[in-house]
Amino acid sequence: MNLNDPAGRHVFSLIFTLIALAVVVLFSVQNAGPVAVSFLFWHFEASLAVVIALSLMIGMIAGITVLSWIRLRRSVRKKKARGSEPARTDQPS
Repeated sequence: MNLNDPAGRHVFSLIFTLIALAVVVLFSVQNAGPVAVSFLFWHFEASLAVVIALSLMIGMIAGITVLSWIRLRRSVRKKKARGSEPARTDQPS
């Protein structure tokens, strides 16, 4: 499998995704027991797999938000830097 080839990358991604999905399903089945969760004023009971999945989703959303904010700041800085440069009038001789 050649990972430089787009088709090879898609096959690798598909295989990796299927393996990850199988691991998640296996984990969920083996950890279906209820756990008590307390956070600030919230107290509830849920299966361990659900608690971990919710934690993962919250972490992913937080990570995507922070990365988007960093990219936006970087983009604004680049635009400001381009705007402050004098216009180029290079003409071939």
